[in-house]
Amino acid sequence: MNTPNILTRRSFLGTSAGMAATAAMGCLSSVPIFVQKALAEGTIGRPNGNGRVKKLLFIFLRGANDGLNNIIPHGDSAYGPGIRDSLAIPVDPAETWNRRGPSLFPQAGANGGSFDYPYSIPLGNGFAGIHPSLKYLVPAYNAGEVALIHRVGYPRQSRSHFDSQSYWETGAPRNSNIRDGLLYRAMHESGLSSSNSLTGVSFQSSLPLSLRGSRAAMTNISDPTRYDLLGVPNNVEGNLKMARALDAANAAPFASKANREMLQQQYSNMARTLDIFASLDFSEAGNTFVDDEKTDGKKPYFLFPTTNEKNGAGLGGTGNPGYVVPSSAYGFFNQLKSAALVLNKTDAIVAGTQIDGWDTHSEQGGVLGQHANLLRRVGWSIYALRKYFKAYADKCRWDDLVVVTLSEFGRTTLENADNGTDHAEASVMYAAGGAIKGFRADVLGTVSHSGVFNCGPTDLVPWQTGMNGTLFQSSGRYLQRATDFRSVMGKLIRDHLGATPEQLNRIIPGYADPKEHLFAGGQQAADGVRVTGEPDII
Repeated sequence: MNTPNILTRRSFLGTSAGMAATAAMGCLSSVPIFVQKALAEGTIGRPNGNGRVKKLLFIFLRGANDGLNNIIPHGDSAYGPGIRDSLAIPVDPAETWNRRGPSLFPQAGANGGSFDYPYSIPLGNGFAGIHPSLKYLVPAYNAGEVALIHRVGYPRQSRSHFDSQSYWETGAPRNSNIRDGLLYRAMHESGLSSSNSLTGVSFQSSLPLSLRGSRAAMTNISDPTRYDLLGVPNNVEGNLKMARALDAANAAPFASKANREMLQQQYSNMARTLDIFASLDFSEAGNTFVDDEKTDGKKPYFLFPTTNEKNGAGLGGTGNPGYVVPSSAYGFFNQLKSAALVLNKTDAIVAGTQIDGWDTHSEQGGVLGQHANLLRRVGWSIYALRKYFKAYADKCRWDDLVVVTLSEFGRTTLENADNGTDHAEASVMYAAGGAIKGFRADVLGTVSHSGVFNCGPTDLVPWQTGMNGTLFQSSGRYLQRATDFRSVMGKLIRDHLGATPEQLNRIIPGYADPKEHLFAGGQQAADGVRVTGEPDII
């Protein structure tokens, strides 16, 4: 059975009658053998020495993010006008872009907007910069809490959105027989998905494939403010009456049948999740989370901009240059806030959401435009999550969390005739958190560890410059991968969430296969491309 736990008020009322939410508690008291085995392995979902659990927040950038305008290879003479006439991000003529050390954080100025800096921001590795719309990554980057991993992909890359998203979410490239999600399998391996009402939860229009599976029920919610069980009349007495009626109706015993326990667990989890969510304030009035400093030289900003009034330093108006995110991003930041609340206030281990709109075939834009506006969402998301889990921590602190982005593939090195980019190969992953191993420098400013991976001449798979170099090495046209995305996810699932090597090989099929070279790196058998193995990020 592949029915996910996609929860809405309507589906709860329409399907819960006849399912024993109360009786389900009894079936959970006898832990199945496969759950006992999982609980004996690893530490996924288990408190560590400080009594807290390691957690993960994912953001899927759907549509294929143009990685070359995220982490920009200025040290490669092939990047720039000639291959990207309208898209190339220029370097600051007054700035030493190839210097080494901490990254630059451009202040807005007394009368300027938050994003009035029109140049690439140097990352201090002597080779790369980031798009100016990502400027709010800089505080976390300089603190060593962000890893920017360039040239990420998988062997024999598909350029189909549908297929490639599926491969990323199942962790099984070119294998359409595997339909359980990668993060679902991680939650299943924890052994907790059969007893905890919340282990994995997403906030978007439908449950992503990464959290779908047949042996446990994950949760998806499109609007948490409507996630409720309403009685008639809708007041305390009416709701209590409705709950009692459902409990009474669901108390009838059922004969044992295939998947009966899973169904009972699903509806038991549904009832308990209603109680959990009733204790959380997802309302607009509850969105009171504010930065603790004037990072941009203006007043402190709200961490989750969901209205014009909470979106920056300036006066009203959707075109105000003081806005930190586009006004079209309010729905996304409401979902991001919900994911943060669930990880911080409940026992959930994984939560996440997505940002749509990355399929930029035309009028992509350079310093400004549609791609720049999408990147503002990414930069501010990581900035806001870092501040939230530092200032408002309860069950999860910034040191307990990793934020990771995913996107199905990158985009063409060459700009197309419509001032955009088309489907290609490798792109960028972001990983952020208090335990991330990013930029490191000593008291004299000497860099001992870069926060930039695969975008420099001294990397494990060096960046080769010129028109015959890395930018065109895949099929003679595209940016070639240097790291398999499974190596990034494997590193996080084992060394952050706590899976054993044996569990990891079940969570990501074939992880230990020597032909894949996912752990230590090497030449992948499927297409002969050399990869780094796991990046040094935890």
